[in-house]
Amino acid sequence: MANNFVTFAYHGSSSGYLIMTRKNNSFILVNPFTRRKMVINNSVFKVDYSCCSCHVLLAFYRGSEEFVLVVLCRSSNNLHVYQSQNFGWVTYSTPHRVVDFVVLHNIIYVVTDKAHIGILSLNSANNFFLDLKSTPSVTNADYVYVRLVSCDEHLLVLNITSNVMFNLYKIDFSTMNYVKLESLSDIVLFYALKKKYYALNNPSMWGYENNSVYVIDNVIRKLKVYKGDDNKMPELIPPFVLIEPTSDSEQLSLDWCFRHLNYVDYCLVE
Repeated sequence: MANNFVTFAYHGSSSGYLIMTRKNNSFILVNPFTRRKMVINNSVFKVDYSCCSCHVLLAFYRGSEEFVLVVLCRSSNNLHVYQSQNFGWVTYSTPHRVVDFVVLHNIIYVVTDKAHIGILSLNSANNFFLDLKSTPSVTNADYVYVRLVSCDEHLLVLNITSNVMFNLYKIDFSTMNYVKLESLSDIVLFYALKKKYYALNNPSMWGYENNSVYVIDNVIRKLKVYKGDDNKMPELIPPFVLIEPTSDSEQLSLDWCFRHLNYVDYCLVE
């Protein structure tokens, strides 16, 4: 569907919406299920007019029509947050390089390239970082990076260690520790272009298999499925989708968009 918006640059899906920008920096939000469309003007920061040039998150406030749009441009270390109730943007400084963010328990969490977890705060244009007792050692490189995934009331940290292997951790808030998972168990991961990840629990009710990774391969335009053993993570068979097309004009904007995750409540910490 996003490929029909030929004058827009596609950046991802969130809360059931496709999120795009025009050449004038404005954001276009389209819900393919309800056909609702929203336009957010932006004169605060520059967005490169290319596919997935920024990471985006849309979250609605506790079932209402009020929402926030969080944007991280790949050319900047700053987070930009639009709040619908104020009709304006706020820029959040990030002393540590934030690479991803998700919503869990009405809170927007961020993660850095060194696997440090923070919380987006409303009172301060900064991020409050959690005092975790253990943090895995990670290296930021082309095939080694960190992503956050929210699934089944759990905050998951995904660490890609090569083009075929990955580690998955759960944040245990009772002990404030990283807990390494030995398998996906009843979780299924989804991968899309530009290192975007999603997850579902109890995937069989949606027609997917447990302990599996579903990959959109933008090179050959096909879906690949990698399934792990009962007590082992799936192993991604090379060549994996991390080898992506280099030209935006030669690739489609293929992504995952989940209808039942239409609304994700948030509450910027006060």
